[in-house]
Amino acid sequence: MKIIITLLVGMLVFGDAVLSAQISEAENPQNPVVIVVVGAAGTPEYAAQFTEWAALWEKACLKGHAKYVSIGLDKTDGSSDRARLHDILTNESKNTSAALWLVLIGHGTFDGRTAKFNLRGPDISADVLAEWLKTFSRPVAVINSASSSAPFLSRLSSRERVIITATKSGFEQNYARFGKYLADSIADPKADLDKDGQTSLLEAFLTASNRVDEFYSAAGRLITEHALLDDNGDGLGTRADWFRGIRPVQKAMDGASLDGYRAHQFYLVYSEDEMKMAPTLRTQRDNLELEVMKLRDSRETFSEDEYFSKLEALLSNIAQIYEQTDKVDNAQ
Repeated sequence: MKIIITLLVGMLVFGDAVLSAQISEAENPQNPVVIVVVGAAGTPEYAAQFTEWAALWEKACLKGHAKYVSIGLDKTDGSSDRARLHDILTNESKNTSAALWLVLIGHGTFDGRTAKFNLRGPDISADVLAEWLKTFSRPVAVINSASSSAPFLSRLSSRERVIITATKSGFEQNYARFGKYLADSIADPKADLDKDGQTSLLEAFLTASNRVDEFYSAAGRLITEHALLDDNGDGLGTRADWFRGIRPVQKAMDGASLDGYRAHQFYLVYSEDEMKMAPTLRTQRDNLELEVMKLRDSRETFSEDEYFSKLEALLSNIAQIYEQTDKVDNAQ
């Protein structure tokens, strides 16, 4: 009898532990939140494609234990999609260190003044979305994979944000394929360009952009979409062909700083080593790595001794963070 009771207690404890783990993965405030908005498709063919792209994002979220929220995939008339997005953003935490990803899949329009993302009901403009995101100080990534999406970049650009658009201009109005390739790449080990065991948003952007170019080249067609990435808050954006590997290698004529460093710190699926690091330490590490990148970009402004002195101090602080992580991991 004691053996049976012991087994039953063990099963209950194990069941509670599993349930607790499932809940913690879904509701852990440190896990990213990914909101995928599928807009008005227009035709059954587009609807099937957009649904497929959304499913790839859902799969990536499941793999990375991110919270996945979808809008526009239900069977309703969609007249409330815009209001639902507003409600979801209103209820999201504004100050957590966990990243918020907003992915727009569908078609867009631009009349020369206002850019909009087409929803099943009332559309949403870049200006309105900027207003809804104004109070967010947490890390935010907005990916607009629609045609005519470029004006969203300049309007949404801000500190602690990564903005990606499928086009470089509001007048690139043809159907954009970039969203397919980005959804394919976001959790694809083949897109891990620096081979660190995880695929960043920057790496997915670069991979997707290259695959878009390959599609048009293979089809013998003129490229009608050129994706942009902005993560330094200047609202200008940088194209994939300005990078070699994951490093920006060209500089704008007006001296504007390039993008990519912050986007390389956004991940949906972390490597095993990265998952061992506490979120607070990861934030510290990321900030220090950004300082290293800024220092390298401005190396010519320092003497050699001064440059290496500053670099050594930064790298030493980063090494201490990894040492703290190893101590915690070894103690468990």
